[in-house]
Amino acid sequence: MSTTEPTHPPGPETWAEVHASAEFKQLRKRLRNFVFPMTVLFLAWYLLYVVLADYAHGFMSTKVIGNINIGLVFGLLQFVSTFVITWLYVRYANRKLDPIADKIREDIEGGAQ
Repeated sequence: MSTTEPTHPPGPETWAEVHASAEFKQLRKRLRNFVFPMTVLFLAWYLLYVVLADYAHGFMSTKVIGNINIGLVFGLLQFVSTFVITWLYVRYANRKLDPIADKIREDIEGGAQ
């Protein structure tokens, strides 16, 4: 049996303080600095693929190797770009977001006990 007292979840006042804190604002800013540009980049890349598939049949059907054409390569690159974005986000979060989130969590949990 543990000798530590049970902790109670933080109340609404604590969350309001956290939301107004400089650390939380910095965390949100850093998250937006990654997410918004990456979302725009990926949507533009996807839209380019869709537009080319619809309006550039000749280009997209150009054979690269055997029966593999540019359309198939671009389609597969959509999956590759998704994995690359995920990898970049994990790297970014580990370096730029997690240290701030850990500090906020420590402040909350330390204050809730």
